[in-house]
Amino acid sequence: MWVGGIFFYLTNAFDYVNHNILLSKLQFYGITGTASNLIKSYWIDRYQRILIKNKYSKNHFSQWEKVKHGVPQGSILGPLFFLPYNNDLPGIKNDISKPTIFTDDTNIIITHPNLTDFKEETNIVVEKISNWFQNNLLILNFNKTHYMDFTTKSKLAVDVHISHKINTIINTYSTNFLVLTLDSTLSWKTQIDQLSSKVNLACYVIRSLKSVISTMNLRTIYFSYVKAIMTCGIIFWGNSSDIFRLQKRAIQIIMNAGKSASCRELFKKLNILPLYLQYTLSLLLFVVKNIDEFTTNSEVHAINTQHRSDFHPPSTNLSKYQKGVFYSGIKILNHLPQNIKNLSWNVKKFELA
Repeated sequence: MWVGGIFFYLTNAFDYVNHNILLSKLQFYGITGTASNLIKSYWIDRYQRILIKNKYSKNHFSQWEKVKHGVPQGSILGPLFFLPYNNDLPGIKNDISKPTIFTDDTNIIITHPNLTDFKEETNIVVEKISNWFQNNLLILNFNKTHYMDFTTKSKLAVDVHISHKINTIINTYSTNFLVLTLDSTLSWKTQIDQLSSKVNLACYVIRSLKSVISTMNLRTIYFSYVKAIMTCGIIFWGNSSDIFRLQKRAIQIIMNAGKSASCRELFKKLNILPLYLQYTLSLLLFVVKNIDEFTTNSEVHAINTQHRSDFHPPSTNLSKYQKGVFYSGIKILNHLPQNIKNLSWNVKKFELA
């Protein structure tokens, strides 16, 4: 099976939203009459200008200019209005492609068992999506749009050439996807290297502040920086990380312990979860919050066994898949005590357990 991903990059997507196109789409979804007029009044006759502040002299202003297109950035309604604008984009895909859209972040995953057809269909998908962007007056930046071939370490990468008119999409071995950095083999090495650098910097900050603030304040800084960095996307890279060593170092600094000191009791005193426990908890919560995406053994076979209520793991020999979120989450949840597993259908009670 050949798998590739195209990561589209739009130039100032929110700024190029066409008001007439958006209004027509909202009307298609049933927003008409007073509601439509209210939304229209939010855009029409809106003006903006640039202010340059100067503390040594008077401020400088540009001329007021009417906003002819776009939705206000930094507003709550901006992303909300963008969603119906590109809601029909997934409808142009074909059977082998699957879109992943987060506001203006558009990505397509393409799979096919035949290499020749895979290359051909990939170019077809790019052409369809490029035409959709053009028809909706959005500008696709081909210099920042990337293609990445997903493969195993033992399998050679596919030499895929993707182009649209005079533009060529660049092939890459790693790319940013929302808050994650993906690489072609999903080893998470680049992601972990970036996280390590950020956690090291956080440890330096904690060490610098240790002499002037209390332990509880250092703990607050830990949650604001170290934990926030570590838990971001942890369900994907948490089983292949050496970040735990850096987490322990942060705890040792806060508690004024040496590098060789055991951290077991220090974690307890600070009421902080070690990385591997945070990874396990995050995986379990992912499964529970997406319970409808999983299948129990009783749904697969009618055999009345003691494990009939357990979740059914997919049959696979690929170690990369077994280390992934779906398979690992099932495996960990199935090993919980039965009284906790019984709570998996209620997220709030499961979290409290």
